This record gives sequence, structure tokens and C-alpha cells, in this order.
Amino acid sequence: MAKVRTQFICQNCGTVHARWAGKCDSCGEWNTIVEEDPSGGIGGGPGRQPKNKGRAVALTTLSGDIEDAPRILTGIPELDRVTGGGIVRGSALLVGGDPGIGKSTLLMQAAAALSRNGHKVIYVSGEEAVAQVRLRAQRLGAADTDVMLAAETNVEDILATLALEQRPDLVILDSVQTLWTDAAESAPGTVTQVRAASQSMIRYAKSTGAAVILVGHVTKEGQIAGPRVVEHMVDGVLYFEGEGGHHYRILRTVKNRFGPTDEIGVFEMGSGGLREVSNPSELFLGERNESAPGAAVFAGMEGTRPVLVEIQALVAPSSLGTPRRAVVGWDSARLSMIIAVLEAHCGIRLGQHDVYLNVAGGYRISEPAADIAVAAALVSSLAGLALPSDCVYFGEVSLSGAIRPVAHAAQRLKEAEKLGFKSAVMPKGSQDVPEASKQSSVEIAALPDLVARIAGGTVLTRERDEDDI
Repeated sequence: MAKVRTQFICQNCGTVHARWAGKCDSCGEWNTIVEEDPSGGIGGGPGRQPKNKGRAVALTTLSGDIEDAPRILTGIPELDRVTGGGIVRGSALLVGGDPGIGKSTLLMQAAAALSRNGHKVIYVSGEEAVAQVRLRAQRLGAADTDVMLAAETNVEDILATLALEQRPDLVILDSVQTLWTDAAESAPGTVTQVRAASQSMIRYAKSTGAAVILVGHVTKEGQIAGPRVVEHMVDGVLYFEGEGGHHYRILRTVKNRFGPTDEIGVFEMGSGGLREVSNPSELFLGERNESAPGAAVFAGMEGTRPVLVEIQALVAPSSLGTPRRAVVGWDSARLSMIIAVLEAHCGIRLGQHDVYLNVAGGYRISEPAADIAVAAALVSSLAGLALPSDCVYFGEVSLSGAIRPVAHAAQRLKEAEKLGFKSAVMPKGSQDVPEASKQSSVEIAALPDLVARIAGGTVLTRERDEDDI
């Protein structure tokens, strides 16, 4: 009798091990290696599968008519912005987020909006019963739509059900970790099952032209649970982010084969579901204290959308041998670099001070254009001087202390003017800036110049002050 082979697969990265171990050598995670049977299905090897000669497929050219419109507009502008102008037919999207963040709420509202526009939508729930989904639909005002509902986790049963119906425009599967297929013998939620189930649903989307949305859970590290190979299989990956203490939610694109990958959609969670926020800057600046030192308004960009957000800094004397550096919403390594530049080129000593940096509203900044705003907030807090309330900051700081121009300066200034800000501190030599905006702004070439202006209370130009008088 042949010996039964087993293999051990890491549930975090998908690496196959010859024997069990407490720690995965590939990703370094502990207690993620699970024994699985490779005798059939995905991972069984070429010798395990019945030999098939295959069939010839039809070849065609790039030019030709498209049967349907290439994209489906959901009716939710923020969701359409993130997907690049609508959901592409025949595409597969993966939506991830923390438990209770609002993934199912967002997709239920999108399904209802599509149904009202005449599209056929099928919602398959693997975590909730039909009655539970109906209860949420009633709360969101979506119970009067023609969205088709099912509660099933077997992929073969789902595909058989879809084959009986007219081709839908959108299929929502909540969630991919609950799906299982007969092609794999491991337990649901394992790497083999998640990968096999995802492959079956993606194959259905490509062959029929129906768009498929897969919902994925997020681990405590913020990554979508299951193998990372699923992210490579789908056409787009969207993360639904938000803090428990804040009422807003951000839908961020991580991967998109049919659009940009740096767009965000902002929503506000309420009792009636998610509400779109067309102007996120007003949301992030709603509770701003204009007279407090250590606060600077940063004019940032998220894709094609300018966003204004307040950066708060607190510099306090430390009684510890090693002062604390606490950062929320920004890169801690970037903060260390700004502190080093301030000490080396501006003579500001922060070695005996605790430094706390926070981005208001729980928002997260990733672009280096926030360097000037962070430096201004640190100097303002150390000196105890409040920055002008009608001024925004943007620019990248180099290790030499020079301030480098950043892209989209004109759009940042336009958004600031729309919200009532009258001036800006920006890098010297910024491109495509209107002459009127240059006259009311300050162009800085080096960081010591900015520090001197803040210490002297002359952040704004003298010409602008005279014009205001």
C-alpha cells in the first residue's frame, strides 16, 4: 500500500513545508503551518491529476466590438472613483477590512444602487443567514430592490445556481474565507481552499463577463487573511479602513488593473448606513483649534483628489534617558529624519524632549510632501507660537535641509482657497502655480528659512500683510 503523503502549508504566505514547524521560514509568523492533504485538487501535483489532452481555444485580435459597456456605474460616486470610473465587466475585485468596519454595509448599498439602475445583482452570503441579511437590508433601505439573495458556501453549488439564472451584472461573495470546493480536501479557510475557490469564481467572471466581488477578512497586521496569491489573482484590491473612535471610513485602492492605485473614497458611518463625503477636507478640519501651537494644515493629494488635514505636534521636556517618539498617522522613520535635519541644519535641539505627532481625524499620510507641515508643527510646539490659521504647508525636505518641489501644487492651492485659506508655504520653484497664488504665498528654498520665519512670527510675507490692511 502506498504511503499517504501530506504537506504542511503556511496559512499566512502559502509556503509549502516538508514537515511541521512552529515558525514559518518564509514569512516568520508563528503557529500558521497547517497539515493538508495534497492528494487531489489544487496543490496535488501534475502526477495526481488525470491526464487530459486539452482543447484548442479560439484566437482573436485586439480590435473588435464590445458587447456591453466596459464599466458598470454603481451610482455611488465615491466607489466609482476608487474603482477607476466603475466596475469593469468580467473583473474580480477583493475588498478587505477589519471586522465590523462596514464592508457588508457598503456592498449592500452598492448592490441596491445597481439594482435600482436596472442591473441584475446576486448577493451570496457565507457568514450570515438569509434573515440576517434581510434585516440589514431593511435598516439600509435596500429591501425594496430586486437584489437576489442566497446563503451558501459550496462553490460548486454557487456556480450551478448562477448557471440557472440569466447572466448577472455583479456577484458579491461574502466572504472568500467561508467558501469551499470539492476540488480540495482541506478545511474551509485554509490556503488550498481559499485559492481553489477564488480560482473557480475568477474563472466564472472571465468566461461569462459578470463582475465578481470577493470580501476578505483582515488580520491583526492589516493584511487580507489567507494567501497573498489571491491578491495577485484578482484584478483589483480595495481596503476599507477606519478607526473605531471615528465615524468616517476610507476606501483605498491597493491594486487596480483598470485604473489608478492611489485613489480614495471617503464615507461617513451613520445609523442609516454609509454616507458619501464629497469634500473630505471639511471633515478632517471640522474640529480644528486655530489658536493652539503645534498645529499645521497640510495640503495633500490622494490620487487626483486634494485633501487638507491638520498635523498636530507636541514637544515636551523628557525626564527619560531616551525621549519618546510617538507617531499616529505618519511614518515614524520619516519623523526621525525631520528631527535630525532640524538639529543638524537649524540648530533646534530635540534630544531632551518627547515628541508626539498626530494626524487629526485618524487619517494616514503616505506622501513626503508633508515634511514642511511636520517641521512647522514641531517648531511651533517647541517655541509655543501658534502658526497662522489661514496658511497651508506642503513640500519635501531633503537631508541637506533644502526644500524640494512636489507635484500638483496648483491643485493643492486651489483646494486651500476653496476652504478659506489665504496663503501657503510651499517650495521655491513650484510648477504650474498661478501668479495670483504666488503673490499671496511664501516660497521657501531651505528649512532654516522656515524656522527663522516661525521664530520671528513672520511666516507670511510682508507684502501680503500690507495688502490685507
